[in-house]
Amino acid sequence: MPQPDPQLRELTVKSVFLGLFLAFVFGAANAYLGMKAGQTVAATIPAAVIAMALFRIPAFRGGLLEQNIARTAASVGEALVAGAIFTLPAFLLVEIDGQKLWADLRGHYWQGVVILLAGGLAGIFFIILLRRALCVDAGLPFPESVASYEIVKAGQESGDAPRLVFGGMAFGGLIQILKSDKGLQLFREYTEGFIAFPRSVVRHFDFSKTPIGSVTHQGGIPWSTPALSPALIGIGYIIGPELASINVAGGFLAWWVLIPLLLFFDPDLATRIGGAGHDVAAYTLWYNIVRPIAVGMMLVGAANTMFSMRKSIAESLLGAFRASAKSTHAGGEVPRTERDIPTKWVLLCILALLVPVTAIYYGFTGGLGTAVGTALVMGAAGFLLSAVGGYLVGLVGSSNQPLSGLTLSALILSALLMQAMGVKGAAGVAAVLGVAAVVAVAVSVSGSLIQDLKAGHLLGGTPWKMQVVEILAVILLSVFLMGPIIALHEANLSTGGIGGRALPAPQAGLMAQLAKGIVSGDMAWGLLAIGAAFGVALLLCGARAMMLIAVGMYLPFDTSSAIFLGGLIKWVADKVMTSYGPELKLKAEEAGTLLASGLIAGEAVVGILLAVLFLTGVSSITHVFTGTDQFSWFPAWGGWLSWLPMAAIAWILIRVPMRRSGQ
Repeated sequence: MPQPDPQLRELTVKSVFLGLFLAFVFGAANAYLGMKAGQTVAATIPAAVIAMALFRIPAFRGGLLEQNIARTAASVGEALVAGAIFTLPAFLLVEIDGQKLWADLRGHYWQGVVILLAGGLAGIFFIILLRRALCVDAGLPFPESVASYEIVKAGQESGDAPRLVFGGMAFGGLIQILKSDKGLQLFREYTEGFIAFPRSVVRHFDFSKTPIGSVTHQGGIPWSTPALSPALIGIGYIIGPELASINVAGGFLAWWVLIPLLLFFDPDLATRIGGAGHDVAAYTLWYNIVRPIAVGMMLVGAANTMFSMRKSIAESLLGAFRASAKSTHAGGEVPRTERDIPTKWVLLCILALLVPVTAIYYGFTGGLGTAVGTALVMGAAGFLLSAVGGYLVGLVGSSNQPLSGLTLSALILSALLMQAMGVKGAAGVAAVLGVAAVVAVAVSVSGSLIQDLKAGHLLGGTPWKMQVVEILAVILLSVFLMGPIIALHEANLSTGGIGGRALPAPQAGLMAQLAKGIVSGDMAWGLLAIGAAFGVALLLCGARAMMLIAVGMYLPFDTSSAIFLGGLIKWVADKVMTSYGPELKLKAEEAGTLLASGLIAGEAVVGILLAVLFLTGVSSITHVFTGTDQFSWFPAWGGWLSWLPMAAIAWILIRVPMRRSGQ
């Protein structure tokens, strides 16, 4: 009997178990990182690298499609925990009349599990319906999917492709060690400051030009260097100068226009908020004023994205029905690489999920009609935002997906519903957070899955097998991940637990504040309206990728400018290669993509390893060697020294591809 081709083995026991193990590891590590620093490390690329390395061991040897399955399962851990830590701790942080919604997490373990399970499965089912529209028809760059694909492909090929990828990984990992406060920190990740405006006197007058008073203004511009991040620079290189420029345009709009304008007209803000410096005033303006404006833009962008994708989405849904029927009635003639879980089963599962979701919302609100309405809003908002989130992942990768902004959109929609239904107080806030939590998990998981499905599409994987392993991973991880979150909270009760000094959980704190503010009527709706109006104006002007502009406003400037730096390096590389013939230019571009992919993977893998090292009790590698967490010279010289590795990254991404092409 002929044996199957090893390269076609896919959904095997070892691939599933390896993927689940990595998912547990990445999920636990990211639970701490997310609540400590408000960010997580994407698992798709490091999972691809680890799977590729392990499957090369003779006793554990596996094919390319098995590696793809392991990577797909592994990415669920980071995706689930990202949605969980942005919202579930908010139940601990909200106080109504002196009483917290949840006194602890241990007593609400199963509620948390149901939220994770419902959100994770909903995200999978939503994105199955949109797979072809986003992966095939939309023509998106999917930078991290391409990076993952290039890494796996390089591991299967001979020649210098593996050397380029693993060389990039080594260099990216080295820089991560030398710039992380958990590593051997020699370089400052970014430097920031404040350029003060000279004092200005504005003399005001009425309609007849009669003076009515003078006001002295000052303010200034908060500035930041691009982050020394091989991953962000690599992403910018892959998406190219055009999209990177649009993204940083939002950053300039936020940090060089809106915030200086607000500071100029309110020069006493720093004094009124407790005598803080201008840098703190600029930060709080960005966090509390500019980001809600960006969210208003995202709401308009979400509606516009869905409208612009209406034909593709409709064709995708119809195609899914036809493919399902064809597979059922014509003996499975649909190509293997286009077979999804049958659409009828997906729709039935979505309807079935509404039952437990309605039950948990009934527990929050105490009203059946309110619970049903809230569940329906969750379903509609979840599908809309999963589609938009998946689209953004295709543009900038899951690492830069504005998950908290999309979650905030769901929170606002559910809060409006609670106000319309007259549900106030603790029940209203709990229902709002319940919708936000399920949607956050759904958007996070759907973004991860669409990235995995795109990488699988490039590798020739079978979609339905990837979807099945993702479902299995969500079910098991939903039960597991509440454990590390509860443990972290209870282990840090001396500093306030989640929301305290050790685990500030910034996104959850924002969600708690907004949910309470909206339900109580204190929400700054004007800022959302301003953002929506600005979004409409950009659409009328024909602005390119308005959603990406809003994302740039929502990100710290060091992040968006680092992505732009990568795009700028790609632009310089393209200019240098203008005189190349088509074949040489293609070779150089492939080499650049491989190097950028390696840089992304190197930072991600080492970031995970440093997080695990930190969880073992080692505060930093610097502390191991010196007894302190920082060299004495670092405050003065760390920022200046960071320009050396920045220049080295640029040189490598320009010069090495040229040498590979023989120039």
